Amino acid sequence: MLTVDFDHLGVGNGTTVIDVGCGAGRHSFEAFRRGADVVAFDQSAEDLNDVDAILQAMADQGEAPASATAEAVKGDALDLPYADGTFDVVMASEILEHVPADDRAIAELVRVLKPGGRLAVTVPRWLPEKVCWLLSDEYHANEGGHIRIYRADELQEKIVARGMEFDRRHHAHALHAPFWWLKCAVGVEKPNHPVVAAYHKLLVWDMMSRPWLTRNAEAALNPLIGKSVALYFRKPLVAQGGGDVTG
Repeated sequence: MLTVDFDHLGVGNGTTVIDVGCGAGRHSFEAFRRGADVVAFDQSAEDLNDVDAILQAMADQGEAPASATAEAVKGDALDLPYADGTFDVVMASEILEHVPADDRAIAELVRVLKPGGRLAVTVPRWLPEKVCWLLSDEYHANEGGHIRIYRADELQEKIVARGMEFDRRHHAHALHAPFWWLKCAVGVEKPNHPVVAAYHKLLVWDMMSRPWLTRNAEAALNPLIGKSVALYFRKPLVAQGGGDVTG
């Protein structure tokens, strides 16, 4: 289940990509499959072990071009261990809502991006997320949970203030919003509740089969109740006020 539009980012053979807060690795896998040189970056060693195993299996089975490279790296999003202007594409999907020092994290995302490079940031959308918070404290009030609800314009302004040029916005995963509302309503620790379990089966079927009906329904609903908002930016080739951008 991808949130980021890889075609819009231009990810392909030889593109250098870092997926910051990669989690289970879904976006790293897609970038690798497209032939990019990928860094799957996260603070969870457990998640990274699984991601690394899948990346290696993809390479062994020829699911990525032989020229592509991929590695799983453990570290802190507030202090990325890379030089200024290292990557063509930087992705941060569904992580900033977890980070207290989000301004510092944004500065790091921008710093390691090459001039002319693309940044994609996704976070939970304000309205679906607000409903979840109203229905359940368990949903967000836990260690490592969501600490803020972003308005898209607010997040866009934060990133533009770092010298980035806003490019595009879209919403995704409308069918997942009601699922989380149901989970919050019955209790997030009750995955076997009949209604929640039935909806989960529907989502799995949709992701595996991608039928015309649900694909078009989600596309129509995304502008209204899309669970995530994705924002895209470009790093200028020339810094504001003149001079080459160096990171």
